[in-house]
Amino acid sequence: MELRQLRYFVEVAEREHISEAAEHLHVAQSAISRQIANLEDELGTVLFERVGRNVKLTPIGKIFLEHSVTALKAIDFAVKQVEEYLDPAKGTIKIGFPTSLASYVLPTVISAFKKEYPDVLFHLRQGSYRYLIDAVKNRELNLAFLGPVPAKDESINTMILFSENIHALLPANHSLVKKEKLNLIDLRKENFVLFPEGYILNEVVVDACKSAGFVPTVTSEGEDMDALKGLVAAGIGITLLPESSLYDSTPRFTVKMPIESPNIMRTVGIIYPTNRELAPSEQVFLKFVNTFFSRLNRFL
Repeated sequence: MELRQLRYFVEVAEREHISEAAEHLHVAQSAISRQIANLEDELGTVLFERVGRNVKLTPIGKIFLEHSVTALKAIDFAVKQVEEYLDPAKGTIKIGFPTSLASYVLPTVISAFKKEYPDVLFHLRQGSYRYLIDAVKNRELNLAFLGPVPAKDESINTMILFSENIHALLPANHSLVKKEKLNLIDLRKENFVLFPEGYILNEVVVDACKSAGFVPTVTSEGEDMDALKGLVAAGIGITLLPESSLYDSTPRFTVKMPIESPNIMRTVGIIYPTNRELAPSEQVFLKFVNTFFSRLNRFL
């Protein structure tokens, strides 16, 4: 059994089409068909069945796919480990991040890291809160920034880097911007614009409002920070956002206001797996991030 056969098999299985797999891999269709046939002969079973012009995995093919994907990820990781062992300052770091950390935290950290390690490459993957946790658990990622930081379990380690307040963002002409102090209960009659249900920041805001004694009236939703800020600027409603997402500047036609009571906070940090070793460049990055925020927190 050859690695080439496994890679061809996985590509065909995921695309369910031999010619499309051949085009993507830049090899002849006949070469893929031949290698798949050799693999089936060696295993003594059929992995695919024809369905019109497409192919579908047989039941045993589905089982073999699951193990093949795991094996290829392990082999690719092992090769990466060897390459980075020889020179960890020239590795490639794959990092997941949510939209709430995309505008300030992530570019600040990576920019500082690149000054010390200019030859390290980054492969960045944006995703939802729960996707990023699952991605670290199933080997798609080894590192992911998250806020709030989830509880540590048997699959993931957690490193809290800092904590931040959640602020209210109001239209500039809103009557509440004249108040010296803003309590969350003051917003009970407002229209909210939030991330959709299922997003962690939706959960953070809704839970905070419930703790203050009301359920927020959500009139509009947006799937990224810029969308929510735009909706507030247009006067559609108000929202609550992490302080770091408003660091660079408060959007036009809006006012950022701290919430005095209750004090709503979230942790921000990084998660990584417990059941596999990080690549050398990833270890360097993790250590750098921890030191970077430890120094930064001294001045906050």
